[in-house]
Amino acid sequence: MPVQLEERQSRIEQYLQKVEFASLEELAREVSASVSTVRRDLTVLESSGSVKRTHGGARVANPRSDEFMFSARNTHQLAEKEAIGKACAELIQPNQSVILDAGTTIFHVARHLEGKAPHIITNSLPVANLFAAANRLEVVLSGGVIYPRLGVLVGPLAVEAFTKIHADVAIMSAGGISLEGISNSHGLLIDIQRAMINAVQKVIFCFDHTKFGRQSVLPLCDLDCIDAVVTDSKAPSDLLQSLRARKIQIVVAPTTSS
Repeated sequence: MPVQLEERQSRIEQYLQKVEFASLEELAREVSASVSTVRRDLTVLESSGSVKRTHGGARVANPRSDEFMFSARNTHQLAEKEAIGKACAELIQPNQSVILDAGTTIFHVARHLEGKAPHIITNSLPVANLFAAANRLEVVLSGGVIYPRLGVLVGPLAVEAFTKIHADVAIMSAGGISLEGISNSHGLLIDIQRAMINAVQKVIFCFDHTKFGRQSVLPLCDLDCIDAVVTDSKAPSDLLQSLRARKIQIVVAPTTSS
């Protein structure tokens, strides 16, 4: 096997180990090859058991940890997430159309939304399941490939779904927020989240205090793209003040531990 081919496939495998899930286009950019070449490389890597191909992309076969598993992540900063969820839900007006992304903090927002009777659009399987028996809500679930570890629908079909709609508000989360902007860990999630941002009049991000000052693997958007941030009382005051100076609404949710 030519060295160039071995190196390219090794780079693809290493990149997937880092981000866990990527589109064909993203992988092609990463290794400076055509999409058709990457597709052939993924066929080889899948036969070796290191990756799994999906519609429009690929994911790592054996993730290095449970960092991204929905059920595991939902146990982190639980009190803060619940407080943030309640405070964020209070920003939503009755009967508004609301996009909810697939973050665990956003699941806690969803728990407080039923009384508002909003029209909900989401790619989150846990959120959709939460409202499965709710008679007062209309819930639209995007298409896409099911990624069980994240509890989310991803891929080109999910991106396309959010490019064809319009809503009042998007409620989102990500891997980190800093003065450089907002970042996240998965390329396919970022593509979907950018489509969500473009589909709404108001963008709200929910972050517990551990996300401040962090830069995740990939940039998502500049601070100019967001209208409000909801966080907990442990968030760093200097960074919150900097966000306020950028005309971003800051909502600090009180927690029982504060």
